[in-house]
Amino acid sequence: MIKNKNAQIIYQTAYITLGLVASVASLGFFEMEFRWDFYIFFTNISNYFCIIIMLVELIQTVKRDKDDYVTTMPFMKFCGMMGILLTLLVFNLLLAHAPGRDPAENYKVGCVLMHIVLPLMYTADWILFYDKGKVRGSYPFLSLLFPLIYQMYIYIHASIHRFDTSVLNYLGTDPLIYPYFFLNPERVGIIGVIKWCAALMVLFAVGGFVFMGIDRLMMCIRDRAE
Repeated sequence: MIKNKNAQIIYQTAYITLGLVASVASLGFFEMEFRWDFYIFFTNISNYFCIIIMLVELIQTVKRDKDDYVTTMPFMKFCGMMGILLTLLVFNLLLAHAPGRDPAENYKVGCVLMHIVLPLMYTADWILFYDKGKVRGSYPFLSLLFPLIYQMYIYIHASIHRFDTSVLNYLGTDPLIYPYFFLNPERVGIIGVIKWCAALMVLFAVGGFVFMGIDRLMMCIRDRAE
């Protein structure tokens, strides 16, 4: 774990810079075509959330007058990490090679940043710079609110659009109202949606407990070293 303030500022600034590049890419800037559906993807939402958290973290680090561990908003930091790691896993295991998806999309700047680079950098920031012993036993459960609220948002959004599946996302692979196949009851059925969402929620919670264990272990190692 690293207390050095300058190292933290450099790392946080690099993350935010790459995050801004990824955010611009998510709007379709590099293809010179506005991606009007950017607001519906969990990938984008989780990354935007983490960029904001990192910006607050950077501001507090700059204001700090000495070397120390980062302590900014422990629950929000943890929740963001679980969300962005879910983005990494779901995309690379389920979506990257889905039928109908152009493989070339996986190698575009925004895709690589949002699905691989930024999730790993955000997690590394927590491991390297963040104070340990801050993760409470309730965090793995409370962090489930992130994907749960997203799921509610998807179906409220779908109802506003009268569950019209004729409008496709910019890739042309899924309906706008169901950006991921496992949220689409017309593809996997209502029971299928429930099963997929339940499985992902369990994965999310298990990941939370794993990182809570890492938090405790690293705290013990740090305390012995110091």
